Amino acid sequence: MCGLLGLICTSKDGAAEARPVVSAAMHCQRHRGPDENRTWSDAEVVFGFNRLSIIDVEHSHQPLTWGPPESPERYTLLFNGEIYNYVELRAELADKHGARFHTEGDSEAIVAAYHYWGEDAVTRLRGMFAFLIWDAEKRTVFGARDPFGIKPLFYAVGPGGAAFASEKKSLLELAGRLGLSEELDRTALQHYLVLQYVPEPETLHTAIRRVESGCLFTVRPGEKPEIRRYFNPVFNATPVSDPAELHHRIADVMRDSVAKHMRADVTVGSFLSGGIDSTAIAALAKEHNPDLITFTTGFEREGYSEVDVAAESAAAIGVKHVVRTVSAEEMMDALPLIVWYLDDPVADPALVPLWFIAREARKHVKVVLSGEGSDELFGGYTIYREPISLRAFEKVPGALRRALGKVSQRIPEGTKGKDLLRRGSLTLEERYYGNARIFRDDQLRRVLRTFTDGVGHADVTAEPYRQSEGWDPVARMQHVDLFTWLRGDILVKADKMTMANSLELRVPFLDAEVFRVASTIPLEEKITKETTKHALRRALAEIVPAHVLNRRKLGFPVPIRHWLRDEMYDWARRIITESGTDELLDKQAVRGLLEEHRTGPHDRSRQLWALLVFMLWHGIFVENRIKPEVPEPHYPVKL
Repeated sequence: MCGLLGLICTSKDGAAEARPVVSAAMHCQRHRGPDENRTWSDAEVVFGFNRLSIIDVEHSHQPLTWGPPESPERYTLLFNGEIYNYVELRAELADKHGARFHTEGDSEAIVAAYHYWGEDAVTRLRGMFAFLIWDAEKRTVFGARDPFGIKPLFYAVGPGGAAFASEKKSLLELAGRLGLSEELDRTALQHYLVLQYVPEPETLHTAIRRVESGCLFTVRPGEKPEIRRYFNPVFNATPVSDPAELHHRIADVMRDSVAKHMRADVTVGSFLSGGIDSTAIAALAKEHNPDLITFTTGFEREGYSEVDVAAESAAAIGVKHVVRTVSAEEMMDALPLIVWYLDDPVADPALVPLWFIAREARKHVKVVLSGEGSDELFGGYTIYREPISLRAFEKVPGALRRALGKVSQRIPEGTKGKDLLRRGSLTLEERYYGNARIFRDDQLRRVLRTFTDGVGHADVTAEPYRQSEGWDPVARMQHVDLFTWLRGDILVKADKMTMANSLELRVPFLDAEVFRVASTIPLEEKITKETTKHALRRALAEIVPAHVLNRRKLGFPVPIRHWLRDEMYDWARRIITESGTDELLDKQAVRGLLEEHRTGPHDRSRQLWALLVFMLWHGIFVENRIKPEVPEPHYPVKL
C-alpha cells in the first residue's frame, strides 16, 4: 500500500525540468508510504513513489525497473496495492516463459505478466491495485485499476502533459506545471449533495478525473489517455438443487481468500464490529495468526456502539481486542484534518470513527483486514428487501401508480405510509440509486445557488441499469451499488482513513474468486422475509459465534443527530458563518436547516453533515483559509 505519482511530459525532454516538481508534489501523500520516497525519470516520464513496506520489505523498491534478459531495463513500474496470488503468478511465469525475478515481492509479477501476456495480464491479478508501467521501447505508459476500485487513481491532462496519482492533492500541486484549470465542477457538487459522495469518474475539480474501477488505459507523451473497461461485473443467478453445496463453496472460497490476504512480511490485524462480516474475517484470520489483534470503535452513547458485542465476539474466537471510544469534541477537532486527507468530500459520518480506530490500530499492526464488500456481493443491505415489500405495486397499471405518487406528495411529511406510497409509485430505476439519498430536488433548490435540472442520480445509474437489464431486482440493485455506493463511499473512506495513518487495509470479500461464487447465488439464497445474505449466514454458521450469526450489522454508527442539536450546534453554526461558499450555497437556508434540526421534529442531520463537510473542504482546498496541521508520519516501532 503506497502512494504513486507519474507525469508524462508533452515535450520530449521535459522530465529533467519536471523531476524536482514531481518530487515536491509527493510530499502531500507521504502518509501513504512513509518508509521510502524515490523518484525516477526518463526523457519524457517522471515517476515518484512513497512506499509502505509490506511484502519483501528489504527489496522490491519502487519505481521498479524490470525486463526480459535481452532488455533488462525496458519497463519501469509504479504500483499501489497488493497482488495476493503473486506466488502462483511468479511460478507460472518462470515455468512457462522463463521469467527471471530479482526480488521476492509481488511488484515484479505485475510487470512480468504484462510483458508475456499483454493487457490480458490485468485479468490474472487477484488483488487490489492501481499501477503504471512505462515501456521505454514503445514509449507508452500502460496502467490499470482493480475490478472493484479498492485503490484510487486520479488523473489530469493539460498542455504540460498527463499525470496520474494516488492522491488528488498531488495533482493540484502539479496544476501549474500541467496548465490545469482549478475551476470547481458544479455538476459534481450537485451529485455530492444527492449521494453524499462524488461519483466516479468525477471529482470536484473539472480538470481532474478518476480512472474508474475495472478499467485499463494507455497513454503516450503528448496524447490523452485511452481508457477501456476490462471488468464488467455480472450477477448470473444459477438455480441451486442442493443449498448445502452452495454454502460449502462460499465457506471454502472465503477461507481461501482470507488465507491469501494474510500474506505479508509484517503483522496483520483485523477490524471487528458487531456484525457477521468482520467477525467471519477475524475468525478465519486467526487460523493463520493465533496472536491476531482485533480493533473496534464506538461512542459513549447507548445505541451507537457495538463495543460490547465486538468484545464478546473477540472473546469467543479467542483474540486480543483493542477498543477506541470517540467523543464529540474529538470529532470536531479532527474533522478538518480528516477532510484534508479525503481529497474530495464524503459525507459519511462513519469515516470519522474509522480514522480514529485506524490511528489506534497503527500502534500495533501495519495491515488490517476488514469486511467491506460483503453486503454488495451477498445481498446484505436491508434496502435489498424493498422489492419484496413493493411487490404488490408491480401489479398496478403505470398510470395508476403515477397517480399514487401524486397523492403521496400531498401527504404531510413524516406521516406513516407516505414514503411507501411514493416509492411504490416509482420504477426501480427511478427510486433506487444506492444507499444514500441526502437531498431531494426540491430541497436542493433551497440550498444551491445554481440548481441544474436533470443532474441527480439518473445520469449516474443509467449505465449500470442498462447493463443489468433482465436481471432480478435485487441483482440490479447490487450491480448499481458496485458502481456507486461501494466505490464512491465505502472504499473511499476505507482507503483514505487507513492510509491517513499509514495503515494498509485489505478486504477479502472483494476478491475475484469470491465474486465468482457470489455472483451465481439465486435470489432466494440472498434475501428472505426474515433476513438478508441468507447463503452467507448459512456458510459461516460453523465459523462465527452464534450471537452474531443473524445479528444486523450497525457498522460504526455516529450520533450526529443528537450532537448537532447539542454538543456540535455552536461548532456547526460557526462553520456556516465563516464559510466562503456564498456563491455556491444559500447560507441562510443552511442556517435554517440547522435551526429546524435543533428544534425538531424533523431530522436534518445527514443533510447538515453533507453541507458542513463541503464547507470545510471548500475552506481547505478553495479558500485556503483552513490549514489543518498535518502530522509527519512517524512510527518508531518496526511492525
